[in-house]
Amino acid sequence: LDDPGARGCQLDLFDETQRLFAVKKDGVVYAYINSCPHTGAPLNWQGNQFLSYDSRYIQCSLHGAMFRIEDGACIAGPCPGTCLQSVPIKVENGLVIVDE
Repeated sequence: LDDPGARGCQLDLFDETQRLFAVKKDGVVYAYINSCPHTGAPLNWQGNQFLSYDSRYIQCSLHGAMFRIEDGACIAGPCPGTCLQSVPIKVENGLVIVDE
């Protein structure tokens, strides 16, 4: 991952496919479910474009809500007081791994 940068993926869990994304800022990697708390729509504009133009925030492509990278809290847009759902991860040998 670039720093700052983000990358999405799909994870098959049992009979369900879950969309996730990881974002790196200041050397720390965070991961979230790729679903806006306002509508449930995917956050990315296209491909791996999850961040605002200045790369300071995660931005929803549907309605422009802004979320802090560090904790997923909505700081602007139609869903204040909500947060992205975080995913427990660990980074080993440069790979982001979903942690149980």
